[in-house]
Amino acid sequence: MESVLLDAAGRRRSPATMPDYHGGRPPRNKGLRYPADPPSVEEIVAVMRVAGDGAAGARLRALIILLWRAGLRISEALALAESDLDAARGAILVRRGKGGKRREVGMVRWAWERLRPWLGIRVGLPVGALLCVIHGPTCGRPWSAAAARDQLRRVAASAGVRRRFAPHQLRHAHAVEMAREGVPPVVIQRQLGHANLGITSVYLQGIDNAEIIDTVHARPAPVIPASAGLRVPR
Repeated sequence: MESVLLDAAGRRRSPATMPDYHGGRPPRNKGLRYPADPPSVEEIVAVMRVAGDGAAGARLRALIILLWRAGLRISEALALAESDLDAARGAILVRRGKGGKRREVGMVRWAWERLRPWLGIRVGLPVGALLCVIHGPTCGRPWSAAAARDQLRRVAASAGVRRRFAPHQLRHAHAVEMAREGVPPVVIQRQLGHANLGITSVYLQGIDNAEIIDTVHARPAPVIPASAGLRVPR
């Protein structure tokens, strides 16, 4: 006779909800390496527009802002508390980054304005994680990374984005945009929480060849002092 799993309320429970359901099975993406392919600003804004006007849409836009304009890892964004935001200074406190390291990151004024709709909704929910569950008995608890990735993927498809649109791609976009703006690599490294510049350089591979060629092609001609007396044969 087949045993039936029941939850606390006596309802039938799927075996897939058990912690060891996929035990011993390697993930489908094991061993796969994705190239640095950050989405464009137009694609990111398109996804934000399609997210919707409700609480779920505001929450997704807040997540995108934290990943794209502050360069956070998704684990760091989902672990934020409301008290970790300091809008007056434009700073966000990451209490436990990769390797358990604590750091502060900056975020531009434009991004803080885009966070306000979700912050207004968040005030009416139970105290807890900044990006939290909105409905049901777990309301106020941290939003799961799996649910966040799923909503981001679905909304990106609805927006017509024809490329992989994952949380880490938004972090890549943050690094590439700062490099284009002339931000020193060491500042980008500290913002992203990297242990060394070698890791940061991987993120900057998202700068395409056309941009490299145009930048180098536009370099000024070499200049020497008139007193140098250098004769250049014709």
